Amino acid sequence: MMEHLQSAMERFKAQRGTAYAPPKPDPAASVSPTTIVYSRSKPVFIHEEVLRRRRILTRHDSPFADAYKILRTQVLHRLRENDWNMLGITSPRDGAGKTLTAINLAIAMATEPNQTVLLVDADLRAPRVHETLELERKAGLTEYLLDGVPIEEMLLYPGLGRLIVLPGGRGTEQSAELLASPRMAALGKELKHRYESRIVIFDLPPVLGRADVLAFSPQLDALLLVVEDGKTSEADLQQTLHVLKGGTAVLGTVLNKVGYDQLNLSKVRRAVAANHGWTG
Repeated sequence: MMEHLQSAMERFKAQRGTAYAPPKPDPAASVSPTTIVYSRSKPVFIHEEVLRRRRILTRHDSPFADAYKILRTQVLHRLRENDWNMLGITSPRDGAGKTLTAINLAIAMATEPNQTVLLVDADLRAPRVHETLELERKAGLTEYLLDGVPIEEMLLYPGLGRLIVLPGGRGTEQSAELLASPRMAALGKELKHRYESRIVIFDLPPVLGRADVLAFSPQLDALLLVVEDGKTSEADLQQTLHVLKGGTAVLGTVLNKVGYDQLNLSKVRRAVAANHGWTG
């Protein structure tokens, strides 16, 4: 399965070439970017047992921490060499583990010295970041876009490095329209430019069957695809790459849901060397 997925990615990269500049958003001139006050982020406590049970990187080393550190290093290198800071995490279809990957990658990056990370739950139809962290659902990005609730009233500080979380809020069927709205474009511009040292990671919906990623991708610098070992088909991956072709840069893939005892560090490094991220 992984050989087929790697082959598909290699053909995709060969078609696109190496020179690429992602398209830039064209925010409506009538919409002023909001000014976000991060000092008002609400501290939330996540018990260590929750982190372990949910397979989230803890304040101490986890069995799978090395894999995420390797992925972090590769992703940060690509972002920094291109002066990028807006990264989307998606998958071909539901169930591949994109939300957990987004959370763990954000935590891994936020433990880097002088690196701040904002994790945004942008899967507005089915937001899951708060569920994965076992936090009470409160107002989030949907409430900002639909109801005008100030962003600074929603930001959470979970005490995991220099990580701030913007939850998704309530689910909505208007997800694609909201992500393509002038208000979201203004927010994206604010998030991208306000703090130079901050990386913004968006947990996005799956690509296939929904318009959300295509609607929002002009605001992103790059995408990371999460594929599920033994489940994601080559046909789905090929279709996903075809949909994304000519748009936002795809950094690589993360092979997810592989037992840690089935993969050793040398295999992880080989995957990274082939420009594919991996998590177990």
